Amino acid sequence: MRNRSRREMLRALGFGSAALFFGYDYLRLFSGRAWGFTSGALAADLPACVVRPDQTEGPYFIDEKLNRSDIRAEPSDGSIKPGAPLRLAFHVSRIDSSKCVPLSGAIVDVWHCDAAGAYSDVQDQNAGFDTRGKKFLRGYQATNAGGTAEFLTIYPGWYDGRAVHIHFKIRTAGASGRGYEFTSQLYFDEAITDQVHKAAPYNSKGRRRTLNQSDFIFRRGGKELLLVPTKDSHGYGAKFDIGLKLS
Repeated sequence: MRNRSRREMLRALGFGSAALFFGYDYLRLFSGRAWGFTSGALAADLPACVVRPDQTEGPYFIDEKLNRSDIRAEPSDGSIKPGAPLRLAFHVSRIDSSKCVPLSGAIVDVWHCDAAGAYSDVQDQNAGFDTRGKKFLRGYQATNAGGTAEFLTIYPGWYDGRAVHIHFKIRTAGASGRGYEFTSQLYFDEAITDQVHKAAPYNSKGRRRTLNQSDFIFRRGGKELLLVPTKDSHGYGAKFDIGLKLS
């Protein structure tokens, strides 16, 4: 899977297989494994915490087992990936009947591309990079007693065929050894991305070609996965609330 290019992955997930994916999401929706706001009646029955749709993992998840909150560094040489700092907090709850309970001890993995559009520890011949052995912009944190996991990273860059996004995965341990797993993606307000990408190092790549509404994965629930970061003297900050139904 590491050597599968993004272009190949996009073809594999293209519009020709859209019916398959909509059918899969529909079944997951009513199996209780993942909930999205696709039905007004369903949304009215949900508890107060925010639930989100799951989305495809994509070709580049690698379980590096990097327990760290600052994922900007490359462990092999200590270098820091350049880009606008982004502090990202996940607030994770479990849905217990009509209540939302902070979920502690859940593993939250985050991974995304750098300002030039490259992921670490993969080879993509079509995109022209080989970063095998590198581990920048990857890591995980366990949620604390309040259900929070925090990361320091950079605002992502872009690559052909996709809107600007961050991948994440939430995993819990089950009593039987089979835990729960939820995978999705986060997106960004277009106006904020425009501002960030005007500056170096993003502007060296030119203007991005795919906006949120042109991204076929975003169109499958991306509005419920949208971040609106705020800017301060340290960079940008954003939080993401998510409720999971674990049974």
